[in-house]
Amino acid sequence: MPTPQLATFTLGGVHPPGHKDLSCTVPIEALPLPELLTIPLLQHFGAPADPVVAAKQVVAEGDLLGAAPKGLGAPVHAPVAGTVKRVTTVPHPVLGKVRGVLLEPDPAAAPRAYAPLDWESRTPQELLARIREAGVVGMGGAGFPTHVKLSPPPDLTVDTLLINGVECESYVTADHRVMLERSADLVAGVRMLLRVLGLERKGRAVIGIENNKPDAIEAVGRAIAADPAVARDGLDMSVLPLAVKYPQGSEKQLIEAATGRRVPAGALPAHVGCVVQNVGTAVAVYEACGLGRNLTHRVVTLTGRGVARPANLLCPVGTPLSVLVEHVGGLSDAAVKVVQGGPMMGFALADLSYTVTKQSNGFLFLTREETDLSDFGPCIRCGRCLAACPMGLMPNEISIYMERERFEGTDRFGLWDCFECGSCAFVCPAKRPLVQFIRVAKLKLRQKG
Repeated sequence: MPTPQLATFTLGGVHPPGHKDLSCTVPIEALPLPELLTIPLLQHFGAPADPVVAAKQVVAEGDLLGAAPKGLGAPVHAPVAGTVKRVTTVPHPVLGKVRGVLLEPDPAAAPRAYAPLDWESRTPQELLARIREAGVVGMGGAGFPTHVKLSPPPDLTVDTLLINGVECESYVTADHRVMLERSADLVAGVRMLLRVLGLERKGRAVIGIENNKPDAIEAVGRAIAADPAVARDGLDMSVLPLAVKYPQGSEKQLIEAATGRRVPAGALPAHVGCVVQNVGTAVAVYEACGLGRNLTHRVVTLTGRGVARPANLLCPVGTPLSVLVEHVGGLSDAAVKVVQGGPMMGFALADLSYTVTKQSNGFLFLTREETDLSDFGPCIRCGRCLAACPMGLMPNEISIYMERERFEGTDRFGLWDCFECGSCAFVCPAKRPLVQFIRVAKLKLRQKG
């Protein structure tokens, strides 16, 4: 019998080289306590947190450093006990500088002990409030406040919780290792998410994992079967192996691959009955609701052929990148580029002064053989970017308009539907920086109002 085809999305997509073999078999390693943490107060999509501490103030592990403003935001907490050195501006990979807290950890302070909580006796509203208080955000890179995503408009009916274990970006393996090493915590977090959404009896949870991670598919499947509450409560929870195709980790593409539903332009996943959460976010929900722990640490992949030792590190937020690099043995002379995130959607960094945030899933240290530093040429109208775009947009036209400084005309080509996946730039034979053109076009139009 022919092997059944694995599910995937239908429009566009590309197959960049994975390079995951560098770090996918490396277990998660706890980073030793740094001497200084530089903690940005903007580690999420939305407004920065407002500082609530001052210089010389002593804080305990988990104490509030920045309060969430009204509207879209998330609080920021102290990863460890220590003393606030000062509140100042700190580097940010996109905005340049944001407000932040310099925290000197106390090496003599004992780590806080966390005991299991009786979360099952709490109401969905109480769990949602706890997720907000803990500062949980999307940990796949976007950093959208989780409590907002778990509050779909009341006039929409949600029947499916999708857990994103795709991790389709090349090189990055943080989620892969979390699924292998913390699969039971992941399943517990999914149960909590089902409770918050009211889907325990009338909905389902689908954990989508690309087929290049067979060990993760097996581990999560075993964890579901081993959790007695899944059978006890009759929960509809399953693992869905997916075909390998980038950018399948994007919400709209994952929804189509897993359910066959398509999210219309300008609509939310909830408009087609879905809520999507990352596997790291589900584990953070487990820690927040099941242990009372605020989101202050995350797993980060350090990889690429420009670093001495690829690793998956459990780090406190605010850890300087220079500390991570030193811990894994430094950089090789062949390293020419540093990228936060994956090579498709990440941001190149000018130096090692940036820090780990809730959104940092990986840092890449690339050699000349792993990156293309050549100049770009004019558009040759080949149409490859149109075929690769998973949203059916026209990135070539946007780039041409931008070169002529006619940014007002770019929105007609689907500018605002672009989520900057980089598929267009990946296939462009002229090496055009199509994503950068799109980002500048959005910036110009926002400035114009």
